[in-house]
Amino acid sequence: MRLTGKVALISGGARGQGAAHAEMLAREGASVVIGDILDDAGEATAERLRGEGLPVHYAHLDVRLAADWDAAVRLTEERHGRLDVLVNNAGMMTPGDVAEETEDNWDHVVAVNQKGQWLGMRAAIPAMRRSGGGSIINVASTFGVRPPAHGVAYAAAKGAVRALTRNAAMALVKDGIRVNCLILPMVDTDFLARARATGGLAKRVRDYPMGRIATPADISPGVVYLASDESSYMTGSELVIDGGLLAGTATRLDEGD
Repeated sequence: MRLTGKVALISGGARGQGAAHAEMLAREGASVVIGDILDDAGEATAERLRGEGLPVHYAHLDVRLAADWDAAVRLTEERHGRLDVLVNNAGMMTPGDVAEETEDNWDHVVAVNQKGQWLGMRAAIPAMRRSGGGSIINVASTFGVRPPAHGVAYAAAKGAVRALTRNAAMALVKDGIRVNCLILPMVDTDFLARARATGGLAKRVRDYPMGRIATPADISPGVVYLASDESSYMTGSELVIDGGLLAGTATRLDEGD
């Protein structure tokens, strides 16, 4: 197994992508603490995975709050003795564009997607130093590279995460702490429930050269890779898993709609 002996903390781990990542990390040998604000779902996920013999536990974690991050890291060290991997997975978005977004929505989206990742890194760094190094995996988005006309706060926050990743990588390289970033497309989870219900998801599939929306199973192997020693020569880098979305379009000009 690729992560034997490692200890990971993942935010937004109660369901969806986070739960899938937590499961694959654990199946590769890591001890995992999942943090979330969805306490019932988080406890249920941890209990389900423990029932399969996987060392997964839950901690309440509102990523906007420094005290919650400190408590989650402290719990991780108390239970497992160390922290090797942080996955900054928690995220949310609102659909407003630059002229319509509200100040409250902006502040909330940025607090979860940008500030939350910084707070997570800040809390994890002392523990990783005590462990002799580690791997921080920040989750960004294709919205932060090639944004659409909507979701302005989300696009801005995810763009900032890319710069935050590079800055932190340079600051922490001397400590043996690697910091990398995942660039992800839309992933088919409950996060996309509204788009699925309105038919918007089916329309967006046409943007993807591979002809489908990603699933958590497409993304989790990338998380494992960045968490493992296989990526030991990577820091400040972006791992793009997007079905070819940022590469261009697979539609030919001579093809009909």
